[in-house]
Amino acid sequence: MSRAFLARLARFGVVLGMILVALIASLVVLQVMARNFFDTGLPWADELARFSGIGLVFFAVPCLAGRQVLVSVSMLPDLMQPAVRRWLVLAADLATLAFSALMIWSFAEFLPRAGKFLTPAMRLPNWVYYSLALAGCLLLAVIAGLRVVDAFRKRDPTAPYRDARDVDGLPL
Repeated sequence: MSRAFLARLARFGVVLGMILVALIASLVVLQVMARNFFDTGLPWADELARFSGIGLVFFAVPCLAGRQVLVSVSMLPDLMQPAVRRWLVLAADLATLAFSALMIWSFAEFLPRAGKFLTPAMRLPNWVYYSLALAGCLLLAVIAGLRVVDAFRKRDPTAPYRDARDVDGLPL
């Protein structure tokens, strides 16, 4: 699997995240309208909004991790020499890889037991409901692993994920 393909896949996750944000906003408006004008609640809309929120988070994070723009405090690394900064980036990537591995392991423990139960409103099996989170964690693990490999090969791990429109690789 090429790094360029993974970078495009990660960018697609951001596009999917934007679509999911629009869906969440639409569901909120629909729910407010249903309650105010028709005096009825739509429990499936709440559940679908939660499903969209899960997908939004877990599909946007791999792209952010690839670009190394997750929530961070960069004051200390910015003061360091480039060699020390590379080691700090490697430590952050190893921590991201460990986190994603723990998440995948927790899904492996959780989904076989809870996956067969249905969600209350949409009547979806839990394994479908959490499939976006699992797919996002798998993508995050692959991206973090490749960033670690690139760091050991002394290559810029952020290069495949940079946006060509932006000089420093940060999102526009």
